[in-house]
Amino acid sequence: MKISEAEVRYVADLANLKLSEEEVARMCAELGAILAYMDKLNELETGEVEPMAQVLYEAEETATLREDREGPTLGSEAALANAPLAGAGHFKVPKVIER
Repeated sequence: MKISEAEVRYVADLANLKLSEEEVARMCAELGAILAYMDKLNELETGEVEPMAQVLYEAEETATLREDREGPTLGSEAALANAPLAGAGHFKVPKVIER
């Protein structure tokens, strides 16, 4: 599958990245190769392969899981008690994305 320069620029814009012409060309080639490999993997027959949901599958299926239990919730006042900046019942954080 081929990816166009317009698609690379669109994704870069979503990620707030500024790419040079050389980087756009390189990303087109690299992302195209990744997508071609994914297409190749999609050709494999995996119908008989059992899914693995856990990294520790061989230990036990529920090795890292526990039953969900209802418990007391943490109120806003307690949650915000150690916040460096809070207001109106919310955490306040510095603006990190500027356009």
